Amino acid sequence: MAKGYWVSAYRTVHKADQLVEYSKLATPAIKAGGGKILARGVASFAHGAGIAERTVLVEFDSLAQAIAAFESEAYQAALKVLGDAVERDFRIVEGAD
Repeated sequence: MAKGYWVSAYRTVHKADQLVEYSKLATPAIKAGGGKILARGVASFAHGAGIAERTVLVEFDSLAQAIAAFESEAYQAALKVLGDAVERDFRIVEGAD
């Protein structure tokens, strides 16, 4: 079975303190949902329309698990805390076999 991935590319961070509070809730919610954070930080290199801002890559055992973790009560609570603190492009994708 193919793995599932969360890919978050932040375009701008408007309220860094709020992002920190979101992270305090999101990290345990992601781990409780079976996620493994593979990369997190400011991009080391950006090309094309890419922006050298915060990027997060999370791996799950399956696409279904990735979606369930996103829809979980704990992660939804973290998103409420995040609110309008950032502008980001968030996607859930299925890994290639």
